[in-house]
Amino acid sequence: MNSQNTAAADAVRVGVTGVGASLPERVVDSGRLLRDIADAGGPTLPPGIFERATGITTRRAAGPGEYASTLAERAARTALDRAGLDPLDVDLLVFASATRDMVEPATAHIVQAALGSRAHALDVTNACNSFVNGIDLARTMILAGRAHRALVVTGETPSRAVRRRPADLAEFRDGFAGYTFGDAGAAVVLQAVERGGILDVDTSTHSEHWGVGGIFGGGSRHPRGDEHTYFRGDGKELREVFEKVGTSVLDRMRTRTGLDWTDFRHVLVHQVTVPYLERFAEMTGVPEDRLVVTVPELGNVASASLGVQLDRVHDGLRPGDKLLFVGLGGGISIMTMVWEHA
Repeated sequence: MNSQNTAAADAVRVGVTGVGASLPERVVDSGRLLRDIADAGGPTLPPGIFERATGITTRRAAGPGEYASTLAERAARTALDRAGLDPLDVDLLVFASATRDMVEPATAHIVQAALGSRAHALDVTNACNSFVNGIDLARTMILAGRAHRALVVTGETPSRAVRRRPADLAEFRDGFAGYTFGDAGAAVVLQAVERGGILDVDTSTHSEHWGVGGIFGGGSRHPRGDEHTYFRGDGKELREVFEKVGTSVLDRMRTRTGLDWTDFRHVLVHQVTVPYLERFAEMTGVPEDRLVVTVPELGNVASASLGVQLDRVHDGLRPGDKLLFVGLGGGISIMTMVWEHA
């Protein structure tokens, strides 16, 4: 467990002062996706079965010439504009994503070159928790006096890790969770604020489950071969693990902060499928009217999920509104962050 509360940040408060998101133009509906799989020689499934199983009707997919860095850059420009900043005003740029343009160099440099900024640039990766991990890292560096204004960006293109031509039903099932993926980008600007800001951060990590799901290629274990570039995982097992360990970190947050669900204007939670989100609400008691539901139209956009949700509600926030971020990532890790709008 690693928690940071208000007392740790009495001298300086760090808040989100700019938000942005970006979505590819291309829309792929679930029916079309399954027809394409069948047309490519894969299994033929009953119409509507994917929508009934996942609640996902559409998702966005990056087109030719669109990369993780492309989506991140677009979101970054919006976040900087909303914060009233120029790219050169930023002295820390964190690309925090499960996806990257390439193994080396860090994708943060590609984003920075496109923006024209000159900040200290680095990547942070922790599956679908990458973006909130990046925010926490940037906040910590500002508190330590190592940065003044940070830009945290993510660009997710997990749709490119989906097997489009499964050989049979067994291979389709092995990669089923990947068919929930959609692409998106998000960004936030962090800097010192006089009121509000990030009030509490907590994590819970259960690394013994690292093999339950992931994309296992591109590293020293599987440096080559297309077989390891596709997402593989047991969605049911992933869900069971999160259900087993996922509520303790939320209970700790509520006890430590004294906040109840009704104290939050919105609860932003990483979204995999509609049934999974409904189960989350059932297990935790989070009122459904506090959730910002994006998964039916966007699918699972990996670490961009929380940023996209924040972007959708940001303009309607009032000073003093509190938001809870709940990150869920393969590995397995769970993360909470409490933020108060200044």
